[in-house]
This record gives sequence, C-alpha cells and structure tokens, in this order.
Amino acid sequence: MSQKRNNFRLFLDRAMSRSLGRQILIMLALFVVLLLISFILLSFSGSDWRAYCLDKNIPVWSLPIFLLIDSSAYSCIYLAEGTHGWLLIASGISYLFGLIIFNGIIIGIITNTINRRVEAHRNGLLQYLKSGHFIIMGYDDMVPSIISELFAKDPKADVLLLTALDAKVVNEKLLRSVAHGKMDQIFITYGHRTMKDCYKSIHLEAAKEIFVVGNRTRPEHDAANVESVDSIYAYLTETASETKPRRITCVFEDFDTYSSFKTTEIFSQICRLGIEFVPYNFYDDWANQVLVRRSYKEKNSPKEAIPYPSVYGDGIVYEDTKRVHLVFFGLSNFSTSLAVEAAHLLHFPNFDRDNSLRTRITFIDKHADEQLLVFTTRNRHFFEVQPYFFSDMSGENAEYLPKKIDKLVSKDLPNNDFLDVEFEFVKGDAFDSNIQNMIKEWAEDTDNQYLSVFIAMSDQRQNFILGMNMPDEVYDNAVPLFIRQNRADDFVTNLRKADDKEYDYAKVDEGKLHVAKRGHRYANIYPFGMDDMAYSLDETIIDQAKLLNYLYETADYNTFRYKSPKELEGIPEKDLWSAANKYWLNLPVAKKWSNLYCVSSIVCKLDTLQAMRDSDANGTSILQNPFTDKEIEILGRVEHNRWNVEKLLMGFRKPKSSEDLYCNSQFEKELSANKKLYVHHAIRPFNDLSPDLQQFDFEIVKYIPWLMRMTLK
Repeated sequence: MSQKRNNFRLFLDRAMSRSLGRQILIMLALFVVLLLISFILLSFSGSDWRAYCLDKNIPVWSLPIFLLIDSSAYSCIYLAEGTHGWLLIASGISYLFGLIIFNGIIIGIITNTINRRVEAHRNGLLQYLKSGHFIIMGYDDMVPSIISELFAKDPKADVLLLTALDAKVVNEKLLRSVAHGKMDQIFITYGHRTMKDCYKSIHLEAAKEIFVVGNRTRPEHDAANVESVDSIYAYLTETASETKPRRITCVFEDFDTYSSFKTTEIFSQICRLGIEFVPYNFYDDWANQVLVRRSYKEKNSPKEAIPYPSVYGDGIVYEDTKRVHLVFFGLSNFSTSLAVEAAHLLHFPNFDRDNSLRTRITFIDKHADEQLLVFTTRNRHFFEVQPYFFSDMSGENAEYLPKKIDKLVSKDLPNNDFLDVEFEFVKGDAFDSNIQNMIKEWAEDTDNQYLSVFIAMSDQRQNFILGMNMPDEVYDNAVPLFIRQNRADDFVTNLRKADDKEYDYAKVDEGKLHVAKRGHRYANIYPFGMDDMAYSLDETIIDQAKLLNYLYETADYNTFRYKSPKELEGIPEKDLWSAANKYWLNLPVAKKWSNLYCVSSIVCKLDTLQAMRDSDANGTSILQNPFTDKEIEILGRVEHNRWNVEKLLMGFRKPKSSEDLYCNSQFEKELSANKKLYVHHAIRPFNDLSPDLQQFDFEIVKYIPWLMRMTLK
C-alpha cells in the first residue's frame, strides 16, 4: 500500500518551526498575496478608489498597502464624503486581512520568537563562547569535580558543557554541586561528542582545554570516547586555525582499556599537532589521591583539604623490622587500582636488609580463587617473576595457612623471586568469623607490620556495615580504615570528626596499672571513591615528570650522569621549561608513564629520608640539607626496586636466558634492541646491574631536591 502525506502542510510546518527568517519569508509571501487580493477587490469595486487617491493626492498603488498596514486608512475612506458602497466593502475586507496579519500574526511571531529564543537558551541550542574557554564533552557524576577544579584554578574561567542530555536536567544536577554564583560561567550546549558538526559552533579549535568525559555508566563509553578523540583530530586537521587546545583529557572507565593506553601509541597523532593527550581513569585517580596526594576535599568545603594518613607510619628505615601490609575487601575496580598504585609506590630500604620484609597486598573476596586468575593474567609478567600466596578461609573452622604459589613463575627466567612487593589472595566472606579473626590477629601484630584496611566491595551497604563493625582491635590499634563511599563523604567524615579526640586508656598488667592515650572508635576511618570529588587539576606531578624526562634527554650517556646543577642554574628557566615541554610532547607514552610513576614515589622517598634523619621537619625543608652518599645509595636501591615493579606491571618482561645480554654480552648491541619489544634487560636485582645503570638510579635520587624546588614555588 502506497504512503500518502500532505507535503504542503509538512513544508509549511517545518518552515515555520525551524527559524525566524523562514517565518518572516512566509509572512512576506502572504503579504504579497493579500496585496494582490486587495488590489483586485478595489479594482472590481469601481473607479471610486482611484478618484479617492487623486483627491487625497496619494499614489494609486499605495492605497491597497495602507489598507493592509495602516489601521486608520479604512476610517478615512469610511468618513470621506461620497464614498461608493462597494469601495467600503472592498476596503473593509482588505482592512480585515491587514488587521489579522499585522495586529495578530506579527505580534504572535514576535512573542513566539522571544519564547523560542528563551527555550533555545534553556535547552542549550545557543552558543556564546568564541575562545579561551574549557570544553567538557558528555556528562556524568564526576563532571562537577572537574568544573570545581577549573574554577579553583581560574575563578573567571568559562566552561562549555557539550551534552546530549536534557540541558535543564544537567543544570539542576550542577546546582547541587557547583556554587550558585558560578553557574553564569557554565554554558550547557546540546550536542554529541562524536559528531564533528557540533565542533564548529562551540569553537573547539579556540578552547584552552578539552575534557572528553562521556557517561561512564554506558557500556559503549570507552569506544565512544576513542571515536570522539578521533573526530577531534579530524576536525582540527581540517580546520585552518592558528589556535588549538593545549591539552585533551580523555576518560576511560574500563581498567584494562586504560592500562593499554599507557603503552600504546594510539593517540600519537594528537601529540603531533602539539596537543598533550592525557588518559584518565576514575579509579586510578582516586588511588593516586589516597596514596600520593594523600588528601581529599569535603563536598561542602571544597577549599579545605582533609589529609589521608600514611599507610607506612612516619617512614621506614633500613633497620626497621616491620613491613607494610595493605588489606582490600573485595576484588573490584577500586581495590585493583589502589593495589596496583600501592605496588608502584610502596618500596622501602629494609627490604635490602631482609628480603622477607616485602610490601604485602592482600585481597579478601568470596570468589578470590576465580578473581585471582583475572588479576594474575592481567599482570602476567609480574607473576612470571614473583610467586603469590593463596589461602582458602571459606570452610568451617578454616585456618589461615597461606600457600606460596609459583606455578606461573617462568622456569626460563633466571634469578626469580627478587621483587620487594608480593600479592596474597584470601578466599572467604568478609563477615565470616574466620576472616574477622584473621583481621583481628593482624591488627594486634603491631610489632611486625604497618596494617591498613580498604573496604571496596561493590555493595555499598556492605561497605558501611563492615566499616562500622570491624573487630575492636582494628579501632583500638588505630589501623587506618578506608571506606568506599558512592556519593558524599559526610557520614564517614562526620563520624571521624566526632571521634577525633584522645582519651585515657587504663589496663592492668601483672598487677601494675598502665595508662596511655587512645583514640576513639572511629577516629581513623576515612572515606574515598566519591563520584563527584575525584578530579584534580594539580599539575605538580606532571611538571616534575617533564623535568625528570628533561634530565634523561640531556644526560651524558658516556658517564651516565645528568646535567650538573651548575649547568642547570645557567639555563634561563623559561628556556628550560620550553625544552622540557617539547621533549614531553614527542615522548612515547610508555616513557611518559615511567616518569610519572617515578616522581609519584618522591613523597615516599622523602618520608624515608625524614625517618633516616630522625627529623620532625616537613618534606620540603629536609631538602635544604644535601643528601649524603649513604642516603643516595640507600634510596637509589629503593628506586631500582620500585622501577622493577613498575616495568613488570606496565607490560615489560624480564628477558629469558637466551635474550639476556648479561648472559650473552657478545651480542649486547643486538639484544639491547629488544627493549622496543618490551623486553628489558635491566629488570633484575640491583646488585646484578652494571655500575653504569646503578649510577642512573643514584642520579634520580640526587636530583629530587632540584625537581622539588622547580615545581613547589
């Protein structure tokens, strides 16, 4: 059956609804038609109208126009003496046409135009920003934290939010998190982040920065964001513009997708345009916030940073007999990100004295035996070198008897089991008495470990219940307890503030009374993982990474030393930063991450240095005293232990015997080329390195004060 439609009405309705210009054109066409009708009516009415025009000394062609547009024209004809009746009728009909059009339709068009513009503004269909603005593409719960950080950095910033969601709904959501006075600086525009047609109207090429966010709850999120970055690249190459954004930050939800971009040059074309590309992951950023930046901002007090506690006390020295132990309830995206970040950061000198004092990272999960397969496969090159531990605590009256599992360790790799970090997987329900008793024993073992507990299960309600009802020994021994919160930090933060006091604690031991100070039950609980409190624009770590890479790029590889402090002082700071930024843009992404991980560990090294010097000074002031040779050697060994873990977790692998240039030194040049294929010959114990490579670890330590001075001004 053939389809039928009223094409004229469809054309008319579309024309009337799309723009004011088309509405005016239709009005003009209608006016011309009515003018002809008016002229015809006057012509058939007799010759009186022409005589009237001559009598009034007006052009003949003007009377039909006056009747349509001048409400007093008909009155003049009506009151004129000797006017013919047909002329009155014809003039009256023309007057009625004009009355309907100009006193009715035109007023309606004007009113409608105003309403349409107001509605278009509310729906994000109008654009105002032309340059110097920040663009956020897509909307989810982390967007308010990005906007808050932008305003904290630049209070006068203009932020354009490109989203396919209802602009009114987005506006209401922002009102809950963004200061009302700042809403006038936020411009919500309707559009799809993957469509180039939207980019011209928002002047994408003239923006300062672009944040490709999307909606992390959608399954196609990462693929759509990759498509969006490709579209941005295509648009910028097609647009003849002298300006371009300085940076594109792209959010990835899937941890594996995000990790793959740490070693894959998929967005190198963006860097070739002179634009810095930064992959971002919500879980990884929270891990950095908890373990590196060690602070968070309350939602209602965004300027007040609340510190997170250190997971290794005040610092660990060579003689220390305690090791760091992190316990994660649940094998989730959060626990995985935190654990991997911890493995990158938590390296200490006492391991070189006693290799049993490894940093231990324990996962507790009902399905740990299944989840560990995913984790070990994801980090296969790490577990080719280092065994892991497994304990089944799911049975009735089960005992904690961890088994060392080395089935993944490659038999073709010489000198295994040398890393200073180890993983443990415990199968069991978090609420089971077996698990609770195990945590109780660990909390009491204060002489042998620095214990921290992270509750990061997928069920928010279970996180609350477990966090509020841990064994008493956890609270009594001030074990840092981190509880994942979906949205706000208020509940946990307020509990800690209420209990953040010390009380006298008395006990009797062998007939003697002992009194000590002890914190209240919830004095050491901390929230993390809040959706709208994650993003940070602190570029200190990135700047330090750029400077570290500058030292690498300008090093003397004959002596394996960086530029001397005297040479660096002689370089104008502007020129030095210009060179550092240029080197950074051209750097392969894997090396960028290597530099970032290295400088992220500075805070841990400084705490170690502070403990070595038995100093109460903060991390900045202790740098005023030069490092001694002993301090450089100790921290240099720590740096290499950290570097070993970093490379294995990033996908590099230890060379097999047939690939090892230390075993086949006659083919050193050829075997060294394997590094491009992620086979790194320096993944080995520090004592097995050549003196030249050991020197580079010492150089990194010696230049920590310079990196700090250049970036903490």
